[in-house]
Amino acid sequence: MQTTPKALIYSILDNDFYKITMQQGVIRLFPAAKAKYKFINRGKHAFPEGFSAALRQAVNEMALLKLSKEEKQFLKVTCPYLDPVYLDFLAGYRFNPDEVHIEQTGEELIVHIEGLWYRTILWEVPLMSLICELFYTMNHAERISNEEVVNRTREKIEKYRELGITVAEFGTRRRHSYQVQRLVLQALTDYGAGSFIGTSNVHLAMLHQTKPIGTHAHEWFMFHAAQYGFKMANAMGLEHWVQVYRGDLGIALSDTYTTDVFFRQFDKMFSKLFDGVRHDSGDPLDFADQVIAHYEHMGIDPKSKTIIFSDGLDYEKVARIARYCRNRVGMSFGIGTNFTNDAGPKAMNIVIKMTEAQPKDGEWTEVVKLSDEPGKHTGTEATIKLAKVILSIPQQTQ
Repeated sequence: MQTTPKALIYSILDNDFYKITMQQGVIRLFPAAKAKYKFINRGKHAFPEGFSAALRQAVNEMALLKLSKEEKQFLKVTCPYLDPVYLDFLAGYRFNPDEVHIEQTGEELIVHIEGLWYRTILWEVPLMSLICELFYTMNHAERISNEEVVNRTREKIEKYRELGITVAEFGTRRRHSYQVQRLVLQALTDYGAGSFIGTSNVHLAMLHQTKPIGTHAHEWFMFHAAQYGFKMANAMGLEHWVQVYRGDLGIALSDTYTTDVFFRQFDKMFSKLFDGVRHDSGDPLDFADQVIAHYEHMGIDPKSKTIIFSDGLDYEKVARIARYCRNRVGMSFGIGTNFTNDAGPKAMNIVIKMTEAQPKDGEWTEVVKLSDEPGKHTGTEATIKLAKVILSIPQQTQ
């Protein structure tokens, strides 16, 4: 039996910012809703003996995390749209490890999360971070030196600056380790002036005095489908986001039920009110054309809006997108794994997705994500097929 290493989460804010912003929305609008999440091993990674016990230990240790006075003050000053009631709630929040079910059968890892949505919403990102870090540690995977991590990051951000674009770091979920992400953020802060604009990781944003970046994720719209039905999910999700944030945090995620469906409901009011949209699947150049055409149809100058590109980016992909979009539409880039898991070992291909939701006084309802890439759909085959019928999406062969 291998010894059980530790892979700790060091701060309750070591999480993606959109989890914080969504949590405030859930508390305000859906405090009695419940949710279930499931770990999906897309890369078919084989987990070593004892992995589930090591993960359980790390998850149990997260119960000790709490918001510090300094962290609360950082959020108060940096994020004025987080209201005092929510910040007081977060100061009292503690992770409950009983919400996380972990087991292992041979080399297969099984992880489920279940509980009140406003509580369980914070588990996904740190759990994925722990799974990655433990996987490399327990497999004794060697990584490049700290100096090389910094040098690689420096070279990347300098090349992005030469492209004349802005870049944020989005790599918490599938980072190599906490230490590597710290090194990456230090390098971006030291060498990224004129290009680096912030990070999705709230804890590291505070440490490096940069901007926490994010709005909402697919689960926001997935829950709205459980509450209001597939046809109303995008519109109600956007409506409720506006209700909570009143114009702040104005980048809308477009591909929960395919971009085509999204733009049917992204009417002139939403198009004017939101600052732009985020691209997370499908061909980025086709998406740019679609966004530009949509804004032009609405009588809105596309150059006054922004596309945040965030789907599996590296330098070559970013350069191609930047050349295509320049002087046509505003753009910025969220780069994840290529920053935080370019340290030697192959990056893991894993996700944790909401699988079911239970609105107040409702029943458990299966939820799905219909990405612009069929291979990234999540949900049962039957519910995916039903959603496509309801939303008039062609039944692709997969």
